[in-house]
Amino acid sequence: MTTDAPGTSSGPAHPSDRIDTSVAHPARRYNYLLGGKDNFQADRDSGDAMAAAFPTIRTAALENRRFLKRAVGYLAREAGVRQFLDIGTGIPTADNTHEVAQAADPQARVVYVDNDPIVLAHARALLTSSPEGATAYIDADLRDPERILRHPDLLRTLDLGQPVALMLVAILHFLPDPDKPYAVVRRLLEALPPGSYLAASHATYDHLPEQVAQQSIVATRTGGSRDMISLRSRDEFAGFFAGLELVDPGIVSIAQWRAEREPQPRPSVVDVSMYGAVARKP
Repeated sequence: MTTDAPGTSSGPAHPSDRIDTSVAHPARRYNYLLGGKDNFQADRDSGDAMAAAFPTIRTAALENRRFLKRAVGYLAREAGVRQFLDIGTGIPTADNTHEVAQAADPQARVVYVDNDPIVLAHARALLTSSPEGATAYIDADLRDPERILRHPDLLRTLDLGQPVALMLVAILHFLPDPDKPYAVVRRLLEALPPGSYLAASHATYDHLPEQVAQQSIVATRTGGSRDMISLRSRDEFAGFFAGLELVDPGIVSIAQWRAEREPQPRPSVVDVSMYGAVARKP
């Protein structure tokens, strides 16, 4: 548990009351693709349907988790960041953000944000901070940045006058254009001081067959179905980093981003079909 940051989270007393097992949810589907057990039949069916269309999706999910670990490791060890705002946390698993960051510096402080009640039900696993550091969990949606930024648990845990690493890993592709994802990211970055960072990954249609790519583009621009992932091109992904200073190697496949120590050979950009990058706010 935390020392001076609350171990409680915002939300109903019984998060299970909000869990709809009949509808797939991204966090639970991701858990299924990673081989976890915190999912329901609807999540498994959705994951299997995605795997039928994109057979290497489990490889992509694993590589995304590895990208998160490497990005946090870079930010904590090389960039000297001691505060993290991780939105779209997902169900706790190995090497959560605070575990990686506090391995570099036990004083690191992390605020997790997710809108899935099953993640809220597991939030206690995300609050196992070192005594020197702190963690907190906020039940909120990326589409409502003001609620996140004004939340008392965030303000008690993070000092927004000091650099913060904003982690948006595998979440932006769940916001179609009508949800104004670029404006959401700009608002979050506006609240963070110079020296802060954005770390993000995003699924892409760049390597898909032309017909599939066109269908994805239409869905992204119109909102598509509730279960649709809004794939974007490299240039569209780069738009989230406007005004920031990209860290080497820039925008690349998540399988390639500072992955020299990962098992070789690395998966191909086609097999993963996700971009990742880390950038600094000047």
